[in-house]
Amino acid sequence: MATHDTKTQHGTRRLVVDRSACAGHGMCYSRSPDVVDCDDSGYPVILHDTLEIDEHIAAATEAVAVCPERALMLESS
Repeated sequence: MATHDTKTQHGTRRLVVDRSACAGHGMCYSRSPDVVDCDDSGYPVILHDTLEIDEHIAAATEAVAVCPERALMLESS
């Protein structure tokens, strides 16, 4: 039986934050700490320039989905 590798290359994506729209709620880094952290003021800091593995892309997708200000975007590189 073949095993499925959860760290396979899926395509390169970028998680970007629109700082003018962000209100610093912290939901993104609470939900997806593998791809988003926070600065001293509580605003998101993107941890990876590019997202290449499925786990990180899934975490970034969740961060985008929970942002009440819609300040996060997942872009194809």
